[in-house]
Amino acid sequence: MQKDIYDITVSYILENQEKFYRLAFSYVKNKESALDVVQNSICKALEKCYSLKNPDALKTWFYRIIVNESLQHIKSAKSEISDDEAATNQIYSEPGFDKDSQVYNAVQQLSEPLKTVIVLHYYEDLTLKQIAEITDTNLNTIKTRLYSALKKLETELLKEAFV
Repeated sequence: MQKDIYDITVSYILENQEKFYRLAFSYVKNKESALDVVQNSICKALEKCYSLKNPDALKTWFYRIIVNESLQHIKSAKSEISDDEAATNQIYSEPGFDKDSQVYNAVQQLSEPLKTVIVLHYYEDLTLKQIAEITDTNLNTIKTRLYSALKKLETELLKEAFV
């Protein structure tokens, strides 16, 4: 069983590496930082995969690792931001992640908890229950955050449409 969970974890990581990069990039907004977050997440997952009791929970477990690593990276990067790093931010282009998109910009303006729910639900196609497990938050709180975020996005996008 121990070897099986390791193989399942490796297989899952290989199949979904683009999704993991995209999620990390949506948080850290820098190519190299996103790659670092994914790499650190993979290392942690492979080290701790034997503690995973239910292989069916692998997806939410790994997304939680990525989200936590991304938030940790943001926290540590805030204390060491330099002008050079800000100038070298690179654009990740994929429909929905286009930095010139009004929707993308509006999502980026949301507070972290609201943005997390929107990104995981709409960009990563996770269910609200999975998001609750990933963020270790009550399902009703996730629902409230989703509806609040959607309302704020609607208000912001309508305001921009009439400007």
